[in-house]
Amino acid sequence: MSIEIHVPDIGNFSNVEVIEVLVNVGDTVAIDDSLITLESDKAAMEIPAPRGGVVKEIKIAVGDKVSEGTLILVLEDAGEASVNVASAPAQPKVSSGAAAAVPVTVATPTGLEEICVPDIGNFHDVDVIEVLVRVGDVIDAETSLITLESDKAAMEIPSPKAGVVKQLKIAVGDKVSEGSLILVLEVAGAPSEAAPVNAVAPVASALMTPAASAPAVDAESFRRAHASPSVRRIARELGVDLTTVAGSGSHGRITEADVRNVGKGGNAVVAQAPAAAKPAPAAAPAGSSMGIPLITQPDWTQFGAIETIPMSRIGKLSAKHLHRAWLNVPQVTHFDEADITELEAYRNSLKDKAKAMGFNFTPLVFMLKAVVAGLKEYPKFNSALADDGENLIQRKFYNV
Repeated sequence: MSIEIHVPDIGNFSNVEVIEVLVNVGDTVAIDDSLITLESDKAAMEIPAPRGGVVKEIKIAVGDKVSEGTLILVLEDAGEASVNVASAPAQPKVSSGAAAAVPVTVATPTGLEEICVPDIGNFHDVDVIEVLVRVGDVIDAETSLITLESDKAAMEIPSPKAGVVKQLKIAVGDKVSEGSLILVLEVAGAPSEAAPVNAVAPVASALMTPAASAPAVDAESFRRAHASPSVRRIARELGVDLTTVAGSGSHGRITEADVRNVGKGGNAVVAQAPAAAKPAPAAAPAGSSMGIPLITQPDWTQFGAIETIPMSRIGKLSAKHLHRAWLNVPQVTHFDEADITELEAYRNSLKDKAKAMGFNFTPLVFMLKAVVAGLKEYPKFNSALADDGENLIQRKFYNV
């Protein structure tokens, strides 16, 4: 049987660029094997396979722009999708979006299911910054359960099935990794699934009402506000301008309660003067805070044709720090050659084992080990000059 695999819920992102297609027609894939890699202006993410089977058709290519629901490929079902879920055949079918949900579910003898953190890429011990459900809540498939925040991006973890939350196993401030238990869910039966949908409809329409009369919101400022995708969604529904809300959460994060308070006419969390004062520092030139005169670009068109290409958000942030390093850190380039024939043979012999463990065994691992070995042998390269200019700070750790 052929099954269409679509892009799952990827948060508040749309038209995200495909930078890698990781499978080919004819490949046999297992559950959670990565299919494609997407890159937004904030982070890169891999999309895993929700089922096992053989790839029959690939519907996208590198450079395409995709959003939630975009068709990725057609899979010939291998009939093994339920191997990791003991009672999967007995579970009722849910909406088509649930097929793309990746959180791990573990069936229990009582009919309850444990919902665990799915494959979240190369992240470990990620902070839980929001728990979006409570014990007793009736949820649908794809309802966001928690929000995680790494040092690179925030991500929401959706529920793979509909049901009732029976137990919460984590709290705000906990650190989780792939496989961490989120909650215990009593999966909804087919007769009762329609009730939660009907109950949600009036709430959604009520939330949407204020938006019609809401003033226009500056899109760029809204995007930069320190808030998770679920809070942004609620702000749009209530017509709340996030740039006027001072967050009460950790590190100034705007919470759902902050937004709802403003939506109800509250003003305790409205930030006025600070918000107006923030744009001024952004106008400062990149080199002005480095003690080095700003170097401007000449008119390059006098030498030939040029093209001005806008940078992504990550590119802009990286450029600032790279420019700072270029001006302040001595630049040293060294070239050498090494015969890595045996190293590559050894690496290739372990690739299948590494893939089975869920990661790619690349040459970078050996390069990092070689760098650290070099730093141990020549510790001055792992040192820094103290501010007084009189002492050398020799670091005993290796942060590559």
